[in-house]
Amino acid sequence: MPLFLVRHAHAGRRSSYEGDDRVRPLSPRGLAQAEALAPLLQGYRPQRILSSPYVRCCETVRPLAEVLDQPVESVDELAEGHGAEALRLMERMAGESAVLCTHGDVAVEVLDALAGKSSARVRDSLRLQKGEVWVIQSTGASLAIVEHIRQVAETVQ
Repeated sequence: MPLFLVRHAHAGRRSSYEGDDRVRPLSPRGLAQAEALAPLLQGYRPQRILSSPYVRCCETVRPLAEVLDQPVESVDELAEGHGAEALRLMERMAGESAVLCTHGDVAVEVLDALAGKSSARVRDSLRLQKGEVWVIQSTGASLAIVEHIRQVAETVQ
């Protein structure tokens, strides 16, 4: 069963937001990306939906959670700066079907570890964009990237 690693949708510029960055919400573009994510993933019927506790991550998976009538589980292992913890979480979850929403720095670190490439090469080869999904499958005792799901640009503009 796959794990779906999601980079949170567009939330505007960090430098333009006044206040605690943990509560920065999605932009209108990000809300559209979040809505478009639900039909991309609902057919996979994930058993769980986990998210960084940051508002923008929770908002990214909320439409999917509503469609599937599942709660969004807020977990610190998916918060900014917790790449190693996120990878360990995914390793513990191998064999489960779940969506995990996180931040760019965490996604890069996880994908880097799984792909065995430098972060720059992962960013270049996988086009680390907001609101996109990487399908991670357990292969025996390890995890491997098996697919990259991109949203159609017209849907999210």
